[in-house]
Amino acid sequence: MMRIAAFQMKAVAADQAANLARIEKAAREASADGAELLVAPELALPGYGSGDDMRNLAEPPGGEIVAKLTLISLDARIAILAGFAEAAEGSIYNSAVFADGRKEPVIYRKSHLYGDYERDMFAAELPSACIVEHGGLRIGILICYDVEFPENVRRLAQAGADLVAVPTALPASDHAELIARKMIPVRAFENQVFVAYVNNCGADDLFSYAGLSAVAAPDGNLLAEADETSETLLFADIRPQDFAASAAANPYLRDLRL
Repeated sequence: MMRIAAFQMKAVAADQAANLARIEKAAREASADGAELLVAPELALPGYGSGDDMRNLAEPPGGEIVAKLTLISLDARIAILAGFAEAAEGSIYNSAVFADGRKEPVIYRKSHLYGDYERDMFAAELPSACIVEHGGLRIGILICYDVEFPENVRRLAQAGADLVAVPTALPASDHAELIARKMIPVRAFENQVFVAYVNNCGADDLFSYAGLSAVAAPDGNLLAEADETSETLLFADIRPQDFAASAAANPYLRDLRL
């Protein structure tokens, strides 16, 4: 069993120091409540709505922001998954870093970019099965729009993921609730995995965010959920063995034919 924490966060656009401090505070609170993993939103460190400032905030994987996050992880005794702007190979990627102070950081780059804002700013990585092992669980990583393509979650499930962690910046819209409250539980159910969908909330100068963060279980039920507006720390206990009956009754991976 692993307790995880989902930090629905109101990031400050273009203020990486302020956002790092918020993540550090959440990490310490989560660790004190027994969590072994904190998931923060998409581009939580620079702020999703940083616009042209994003290019100046982008850092290499071996840069200062990843190093600081790794130190926080070590000191707070909790792994942290958070979105950042990654400068690498002459491009900028919409990335997430899995920081565990005891190991080398693991970087995942978003493969499915959403809208002109992201496509003008970032390079898209090829889809991959990025999985880290932590606390006895295999944790797959996607970012926001990635999870809306069933192929991406299925790839991780077939690679043995128990939990799919999804830093997100879902904007407020008339279909946001459908994605957060219906699509995400379906992704969990059809792959018999846990899905932690962790969104921004509030607004910056460019975007308003839907909130509605949630942790879905393999049977499609929500173990934790947030409202649309509040910055909050959600907790969920991930116990795959509790859903053995669901996996037996719904053996999609076993019965899949291509």
